[in-house]
Amino acid sequence: MIPPQEASARRREIEDKLKQEEETLSFIRDSLEKSDQLTKNMVSILRSLLPRTFSETDFCELGSGRVSSSIQVSILSSFESRLMKLENSIIPVHKQTENLQRLQENVEKTLSCLDHVISYYHVASDTEKIIREGPTGRLEEYLGSMAKIQKAVEYFQDNSPDSPELNKVKLLFERGKESLESEFRSLMTRHSKVVSPVLILDLISGEDELEVQEEVPLEHLPEGVLQDVIRISRWLVEYGRNQDFMNVYYQIRSSQLDRSIKGLKEHFRKSSSSSGVPYSPAIPNKRKDTPTKKPIKRPGHEHDFRVKHLSEALNDKHGPLAGRDDTLDVETDAYIHCISAFVRLAQSEYQLLMDVIPEHHQKKTFDSLIQDALDGLMLEGENIVSAARKAIIRHDFSAVLTVFPILRHLKQTKPEFDQVLQGTAASTKNKLPGLITSMETVGAKALEDFADNIKNDPDKEYNMPKDGTVHELTSNAILFLQQLLDFQETAGAMLASQVLGDTYNIPLDPRETSSSATSYSSEFSKRLLSTYICKVLGNLQLNLLSKSKVYEDPALSAIFLHNNYNYILKALEKSELIQLVAVTQKTAERSYREHIEQQIQTYQRSWLKVTDYIAEKNLPVFQPGVKLRDKERQMIKERFKGFNDGLEELCKIQKAWAIPDMEQRDKIRQAQKNIVRETYGAFLHRYGSVPFTKNPEKYIKYRVEQVGDMIDRLFDTSA
Repeated sequence: MIPPQEASARRREIEDKLKQEEETLSFIRDSLEKSDQLTKNMVSILRSLLPRTFSETDFCELGSGRVSSSIQVSILSSFESRLMKLENSIIPVHKQTENLQRLQENVEKTLSCLDHVISYYHVASDTEKIIREGPTGRLEEYLGSMAKIQKAVEYFQDNSPDSPELNKVKLLFERGKESLESEFRSLMTRHSKVVSPVLILDLISGEDELEVQEEVPLEHLPEGVLQDVIRISRWLVEYGRNQDFMNVYYQIRSSQLDRSIKGLKEHFRKSSSSSGVPYSPAIPNKRKDTPTKKPIKRPGHEHDFRVKHLSEALNDKHGPLAGRDDTLDVETDAYIHCISAFVRLAQSEYQLLMDVIPEHHQKKTFDSLIQDALDGLMLEGENIVSAARKAIIRHDFSAVLTVFPILRHLKQTKPEFDQVLQGTAASTKNKLPGLITSMETVGAKALEDFADNIKNDPDKEYNMPKDGTVHELTSNAILFLQQLLDFQETAGAMLASQVLGDTYNIPLDPRETSSSATSYSSEFSKRLLSTYICKVLGNLQLNLLSKSKVYEDPALSAIFLHNNYNYILKALEKSELIQLVAVTQKTAERSYREHIEQQIQTYQRSWLKVTDYIAEKNLPVFQPGVKLRDKERQMIKERFKGFNDGLEELCKIQKAWAIPDMEQRDKIRQAQKNIVRETYGAFLHRYGSVPFTKNPEKYIKYRVEQVGDMIDRLFDTSA
C-alpha cells in the first residue's frame, strides 16, 4: 500500500503534467487559428488580383501547384495591368503635390525677402534713439544697432544707391561712429589713473634677488572698462576704418606714464625734506647694483627709516663729507628709481596696448606712447652729465661721483630696456646707449682730471697745515678712491672706453675685450682701475714731497710726510684698496712702511742737537778725586744748559705738532723718550754728583722721569 504522502506527491506531479499538456494544446490551437486566418487573407488578396475569368477549379489548382503556363501568364498579365493603372493614377498626383509644395516655398521665401527688405527701411527709425543717446552703459546694445545700420548701408549701396534712405543711414552710421570714438576717449580719460609712487616702489622692489615676492598687480583700467575699450577699438578697426582712436590712446596713456614717473620723483623729494636726513646713493655703503632692494610699503615710514639707516652708515664710513650735497644725492637716487620705474611701467603699458591696439600698429603706437617719459629721463640724464662737466671744470670731483651709480644702473638695466624697446624706431633704441656713452666719457674725463689735479695741486703756504697733520688733498684723494670701490666695474669700463690701456701701457688682450666698451671683462677692468689708483697715489706722493718743502723745519716736514704716508697706508688697509693696488703693484704696502720709517728717522735726527750736548763721545774725561779746573766746570755747565734749553725748546715747539694716529704717536714718543732718557740718565749719573757749581739746581733742572714726562706731552696741545 502506497503511503498517503507519496500518493499526494504523485498526484500533484500528474496534475502538473496534464496542465502543461493543456497549455501546449491551447498554444497549438491558437497557432492553427492564426494560420487559418492568414490563409483566408491571402486567398482573399489573390481572388482580388486574379482575373474574373479565373474559376474556382483554377484557383484550387493554383493552391495545389498544378497551374498551366497559360494560366500563369494570365495571372502575370493581370498583375502588370493593375500595377500600370495604379502608377498612372498616382504619379500625376505626386507631381502635382510637388509643384504645390514648391510654389508654397517660393511664396514663403518671397514674403521673407520682402520682410527683410522692408526692415532696412525701418532701421533708421528703430535705431535713431539708441544712437542719439550714445553707448554709455549699454555698449552691447549700441554695437548691435550699429551692426544693423551697417547692413542697411550695404543694402542700399548695392540695391538702391539713389535712395534717400541711403543718406539717412549713412549719416546715422557716422554719428554712431563719432559717439563710439567719443566714448573711447571718455573711458580712457576717466579711468586712466596715475600709478602711485608707493605702488611703483612695490613694483620695482620685486627685483630683490634674495627674497621671492609675488608679482605686484598693476591695473591701469578696471576690468569692465578695459573690455569695453577693447570692444570699441575692435569695432573701429573693423567697421569704422579709423585710426584716430590709436592717437587718442597713446596720448592719454603717454600722459599717465609721464605723470607717474614725475610723481615718483616728487615723492623722493618730499620724503627727503620731511625726513631731514641726508641720503647719498653716490657713495653707497656696499649697496647692491639695483636701487632700493627692500620693499617700500608706505612713504614716510619704512622709506624714511631706510634713508636714515643708509645715511648713518655713510657717515660712519666716510665722515660728514659724504653727505655734503644732500639735494644732489636725493636727485640721483630718485633718477635711479625713475629709470627702473620706466622699465616696469613700459612693460605693463605694452601688455595693456596688446589688448587694445591692432597687432600691426602696436610697435608704432608704443613708440609714440613712451616718447614723453623717455625723453624726460634722457634729458634729465643729459643734465646730470652737463652738471658733471661743470663740476670737473671747478675741480669738484665728489659731485662727479653722482654719475657712477647712475651709469652702473643704466648699464645693468640696458638688457631690459632693449627688450622693452624691441620694434621701436632706431632713434628710440639709441637714446639709452647714447646717454651711457656720454656718462662714460664724462666719467673718464673726471678720473683723468682728478689724477692730474692731484699732481698739480699748488704748494701754497697758507694751505699747509701748521701742525704737520694730514693734508686735505690726501684725505680728499683717499676718500675719492674709496668711493670708487663701490663702482669698480663702472670705473674700469669708463677707463677702458677711452682706451686708457695705452695711456697706462696695459696691453689689450682680445679675450678681455669686445666690440663694445661696456663688455670688458671684470679682470681687465680691475687691472685698469688698479693702474689708475697707483697713478693717483704716485701723483699724490710727488705732490706731498713738494709740499713738505714749504716747511722750514725739516722735522716738521718729516712729521707731515709721516702723517700723510701713514694715513694713506691705513686707509688702504682698512678698505679693499690695498688688494686693488696689489693687482699691479705687489710691493706697495712694504714701500709705504719704508717711507714711514724713513720719516721717523728724519724726525729723530731733530733731537740730536739736544742729545749731542750730553752724548758721552763729546764729554771730557775727568780723573776721580781731582779738583775740577774752571774750564772743566764751565764745560759741564754749558752741557747742562744746552740740554735744558734744547729740551725745553723742542718740547715747546713739537707740543703743537700733530700725529693723529695714536699708535704712531705713542710709538714715536716712546722711541724718543728711550733715547733721551738713556743718554740723559748716563750723563746725570756721571756729573750729577760732581761739584761743578755752587747752584746745582740751576743746571740740574730735570730728573730723568721729568724728561720722560715732557716727551710724553709731545704732539698734544691739551697737555
